[in-house]
Amino acid sequence: MAGTDAQAVYADLREQILSGALPPGTPLREIPLAERFGVSRTPVREALRRLEQDRLLAPGARGMQVRSIDPTEVVQVYDMRVLLEAEAAGQAARSRSDADLMRLEGLLARDRALRDPDDTTRIRTNLEFHAAVWQATHNPVLIDLLDRLSIHLVHAPRSTLSVGDRWTTALDEHDRLVAAVRARDEQAARDIAGRHMTTAREIRLALLREAAATPE
Repeated sequence: MAGTDAQAVYADLREQILSGALPPGTPLREIPLAERFGVSRTPVREALRRLEQDRLLAPGARGMQVRSIDPTEVVQVYDMRVLLEAEAAGQAARSRSDADLMRLEGLLARDRALRDPDDTTRIRTNLEFHAAVWQATHNPVLIDLLDRLSIHLVHAPRSTLSVGDRWTTALDEHDRLVAAVRARDEQAARDIAGRHMTTAREIRLALLREAAATPE
C-alpha cells in the first residue's frame, strides 16, 4: 500500500510542478505533505526522492524545494527538443493511427476554444498536445526521451506561450502540424515541428536575456 501511496503522491506533485502550479523555490516538506495527502511520511519521502531524481527538486534551506531554472541547461534542452520534436512529428505522420489523429484533433479543438487562458493552463495544454504527438509515433524510446526532456523546461518562471501573440500563432502551427500528420506527410511534419520549437527557443532566449538584465 505504501508503494501505491508513494506513486499517487509522486504523480500529483509532478503534475503540479510541470504545470507551474508549484513554481521554482516552493518548499516541499514531509510533514505538511503527509497531512495533506493523508498518508505517513514514508511514501512522501519516497515521492520526494523520485522527484529529486527527476531533477524537479533540489535541497533547500529547510528541506526540498522545486528546482530553480538553470539558463544553460534550458538552452541545451531546447537544442535537443528542436531535433527530437521534428523526428517525433515525422514518425507520427508515418505511424499514427486513426485514434491518434482523433486525439490530436480533439486537443487542438479544445485549445482553440479556450479564451485567454492563464499561464499554467497554456503550459499544461501545450504539453498534452505535444505528448499526444509523441504517443502517435508508437516509439517508446523516443517518447521516453521527450518526456524526460520536457520536465527540464518547467522551471522557467514564464511560459513562452504568454509572450505577445505566441499562444495564437502556436495554435496555428499546431493546426498545420495536425494537417501534415493527417496527410502522412513526414517531411512537412518535421519542418513544421522544427520551426515551431526553434521559435520557442528564440523566445526563451529573449526571456532569459531579459531576466539577466533585470536587477534583483
